[in-house]
Amino acid sequence: MNAILSLFPIKTRLCPGLPALCLSVFVLAQAGFAPFSRAEETKTPPAAPATAPAPPPAPAAKKDSAPKSDSAKTAMFEENLKKLTPIQRHVTQNSGTEPAFRNEFWDNHREGIYVDIVSGKPLFSSLEKFDSGCGWPSFTKPLTGSEVAEKTDTTHGMIRTEVRSKTADSHLGHVFDDGPRDKGGLRYCINSAALKFVPKEDLEKSGYGEYAKLFAKPGEAKKPEAKEAAPKEEPKPGAK
Repeated sequence: MNAILSLFPIKTRLCPGLPALCLSVFVLAQAGFAPFSRAEETKTPPAAPATAPAPPPAPAAKKDSAPKSDSAKTAMFEENLKKLTPIQRHVTQNSGTEPAFRNEFWDNHREGIYVDIVSGKPLFSSLEKFDSGCGWPSFTKPLTGSEVAEKTDTTHGMIRTEVRSKTADSHLGHVFDDGPRDKGGLRYCINSAALKFVPKEDLEKSGYGEYAKLFAKPGEAKKPEAKEAAPKEEPKPGAK
């Protein structure tokens, strides 16, 4: 120890603890002890990043809320749809409108019923048809228990009540509240292209016999068939 102290100048000896400290550092350094670098090496390694959360599942594709004129309906009435004219298809399948005063039934005055051109389901009766002056067939009400359904229509910047058939979901027209007041005040404005007319004389043979009674006159009954009269016997010639 004294030999080591002899290496330091006299001023350093006035602080006897300093040489001892330096000696300790020297010895430790020779032994390979590096306090600062070792401390850095022994630091706790940073925690591994947590596993990234799985991305949320992609939102399910929205179901088409388009009209009910879908494949099921197409399959059900496939043959009838094939027979539609371009204007009938445009009206019933694309919610189109035919020209006013240039359609089949706007001025039809025959007695009978009007059925859905696609499904054949009864819709309206000629008994409720009236001349509204609009150029399309107009009715005060549909047949009781018919296929007529109503829904809100906001197309063309207007709020109207659309009329569709229930079974085939055909677009028929619109209903307004400017009809005859004495008959309920409604006007069902219907496209001729969405209708098929069945005259009263053909109701039975066309499968709509239950509606024939609508057109029977009060007190009208079938006349009994007249029995054929027995042939008269010719007089026998008298005896001579």
